[in-house]
Amino acid sequence: MESIIHLQDVIWRRNRQEILKNINWEVKSGEHWCILGLNGSGKTSILNIVTGYNYPTAGRVSVLGNEFGKTNIPDLRKRIGYVSNSLGQFSQSLNREKVENIVVSGKFASIGLYEEVQQEDWEKADELLSTLRLRYVSGKHYQDLSQGEQRRVLIARALMADPEILILDEPCSGLDVLSREEVLGLMNDINKRNCHLLYVTHHIEEIVEAISHVLLVRDGEIVAAGRKQEVLTDDLLSETFKIPVNVRWDDERPWLTIPKIKVH
Repeated sequence: MESIIHLQDVIWRRNRQEILKNINWEVKSGEHWCILGLNGSGKTSILNIVTGYNYPTAGRVSVLGNEFGKTNIPDLRKRIGYVSNSLGQFSQSLNREKVENIVVSGKFASIGLYEEVQQEDWEKADELLSTLRLRYVSGKHYQDLSQGEQRRVLIARALMADPEILILDEPCSGLDVLSREEVLGLMNDINKRNCHLLYVTHHIEEIVEAISHVLLVRDGEIVAAGRKQEVLTDDLLSETFKIPVNVRWDDERPWLTIPKIKVH
């Protein structure tokens, strides 16, 4: 099976502090992963290694068949879609744009349109809006959308370039229950687009049916990695979250409960 991402003995230090410790992780063709852990556990640091924004202090990294140190990182990034709260820094520019312009801009990895747009680009954007159940917001300005609609528009933008890897970094952060479920409801549609999903969160209830594998991270180290049914156990999640927890499954979706602690 083809290797999509391979991190081998990866260590990453910042200001002499070891942030990632001996990371060994492989994503294979057809797998869709959730990276799960507490805030500050190293989830985003792993993403920054995968996308080439941080270079490992030690170890080997290969993404989409490209070994780091022997490949053009900016070219590689064009094959990776990324939706993150960090895009909020561009909110002032996004607010003035119409939805379809934002989606099409994903082809050029720009905020705003500065290159000639072909008719097929507009048609593709319309198709993405339809697929992601957003056609009704076409023609509206970004600032007039709900938070959940804005997040879905950014996902459509990321898909515009037909990425081979789509990274969703806490896409449901700050959303209410309805908006969260609308975003999560897109996962099966995204899977049909022949891209590999990396979904990052610290909420296990966001691990929907479309996610096949889970990587558990704690304090810069891997607790476990594998098929979600094998990894999402009481013991492994308790170790990851540093508190006793129980997991139950409802319609192939995991939910977390925290046992009541008896006070003597």
